[in-house]
Amino acid sequence: MALKVIGAGFGRTGTASLQRALEILGFGPCYHMYEIRRQPSRAPAWRHAMRRGTADWEAVFRGYNSAVDWPACRFYRQLADTYPEARVILTTRDPDSWHASCMRTIYAIAQAMPWTLELVPVGRHVRRMLFEVIWDGIFEGRFADKEHATAIFEAHNQEVVRSVPSERLLVFKVEQGWQPLCDFLGVDIPEQDFPRLNDAREVEELAQTIRRRVWVGHLAAGLSAVAAIGWAVCSWLA
Repeated sequence: MALKVIGAGFGRTGTASLQRALEILGFGPCYHMYEIRRQPSRAPAWRHAMRRGTADWEAVFRGYNSAVDWPACRFYRQLADTYPEARVILTTRDPDSWHASCMRTIYAIAQAMPWTLELVPVGRHVRRMLFEVIWDGIFEGRFADKEHATAIFEAHNQEVVRSVPSERLLVFKVEQGWQPLCDFLGVDIPEQDFPRLNDAREVEELAQTIRRRVWVGHLAAGLSAVAAIGWAVCSWLA
């Protein structure tokens, strides 16, 4: 199964809405970062891709007709070469609002991930993949620096426009709805409304939950250590 649509836009540019829209239009299943959240075993393939600069894309996307969001957008040029018939969609938004959204959501989650994930192979691959592909790989470990991050965001968008032939590319804001997307893909406009999947609140809540659990875990570990030391001291005194 060859990819028919390649999303070149960074995460938090409406990629969840685009994923759902593509599936409604018959271009699904659509690969999104959510797939790794559901299937963490997919993470090592992206770490290998970062090291090699490419991957066995047929294996990575087996069963999918389209791909959006990270980590796929990091490799949009390789994917466009591998699937020359595929259309490319660049989702975008105001750089300042994009950065603010990322800071509250996906970057907050990355920062809240506990180091204990490194103790489990699956957790280690997911955590390292996120940093190797996105936070350290694309943003050079400086995502919190708004000026630096937004400059990379804008440079990426400009590079997509320069490198993808105009007849293959749609620069798209999800607020535009069905019309430009359906015209670009050559399909009829569905009767249902364009999906507006603003999952920011859900992702923010997930980041907060992770922070709370990490804090509780550290507290529990600390209390256990204190109890163990107390028991050892009491045993020695006895």
